Amino acid sequence: MKKIIVALDGLKLSDSSIQTAIQLSKQHQAHLVGVFLDDFTRNSFDVAQALQQNNMQAMIEKDQHLRDTAVKLFEEQCQAQKLNYTVRRDKNFAIQDLLRESIYADLLVISADETFTRFPEEPPTRFIRDLLADVQCPVLISPLRAQPLDKVVMLYDGAPSSVFAIKMFTSVLSITRLLPTEVITVKGPEDDSHLPENKLMKEFMRRHSPDAVFTVLKGEPEQAILDKLKAENESTLIVLGAYQRGTVSRWFRSSMADLLLRQLKCPLFIAHNK
Repeated sequence: MKKIIVALDGLKLSDSSIQTAIQLSKQHQAHLVGVFLDDFTRNSFDVAQALQQNNMQAMIEKDQHLRDTAVKLFEEQCQAQKLNYTVRRDKNFAIQDLLRESIYADLLVISADETFTRFPEEPPTRFIRDLLADVQCPVLISPLRAQPLDKVVMLYDGAPSSVFAIKMFTSVLSITRLLPTEVITVKGPEDDSHLPENKLMKEFMRRHSPDAVFTVLKGEPEQAILDKLKAENESTLIVLGAYQRGTVSRWFRSSMADLLLRQLKCPLFIAHNK
């Protein structure tokens, strides 16, 4: 039985993350762990303002009630689906707790707009970027609106990292082999139209997604992939490796995952080998 964890903020509960995690757990008969990151530094209110208005205790109690209600809602939905589930409430720094949890999970589900602060951010949020840099298991970034998956697109450039992401996907979410699958590669205008390591890659895919189709695009990779994926609907799951560069270089060149998070509303399955 696989173990799927879903990262949740009880003060800003993500219904799409819960629904996505429940759907995948039910399909794969997985054990679902709701990880509520009750970070002691996380409040829904402005602390300085609460002190000034002398209602700090009332605001703390309100936050506690919100968090307790969120846990109850999660439990009720898991029980309604007859899932094998656990609730864990981690109370230290959110990013550190979640990274530790990821060591012992097969898959982590988290919303694209998760910040674990009271301030909204456009994807990719700082929290998501920090998480993807050091996470120890594959991550499924859920869209803002959950819906059943109807297609899988795998990004493949011939590098071991892209093959590793596909391996992890076919291992962790094996049920999705039944979905229509497309493998996308980008090559230069003067290059041939064959996949990198064409024979080996097609041999590998026949064992995991025997009906997969292969598409070779021409042009600059980021733009060619983005143009292609913009034609997909929001129920297409995109599989890719990410964050292969060191911390310093990521400041100067965005990951493909960053680009897709900014431009698309599709769910992303991201895995990288360190």
